[in-house]
Amino acid sequence: MNAKILVACANGAGTSLMMKMTVERVTKRLGMAVADIHHCALSEAVSSARQFDIVFAPLNFKDMYSEAESAGVCVIGLRNVLSDAEVEKHLVECGQVEKFKA
Repeated sequence: MNAKILVACANGAGTSLMMKMTVERVTKRLGMAVADIHHCALSEAVSSARQFDIVFAPLNFKDMYSEAESAGVCVIGLRNVLSDAEVEKHLVECGQVEKFKA
């Protein structure tokens, strides 16, 4: 089973693209099977979050995904959206590394 991952920032341009690259690097290093990592603006992400296994967003926007979280999506709020260590820590804590091991 391959993970579908969504990364989102306010405008869906620069920050989300950098987050996507961070998530790609970390998931590859952890040996996770990833089908797709999509980056977009918060407005699109909130409406489509339930279609993904994992959602990354800046910490101050995490609450916007409560509906997806209650549906079983692993929603991760990041303090530092460029931190490999923080991305890895949260993926391990929410059990996603083992769930999507390649």
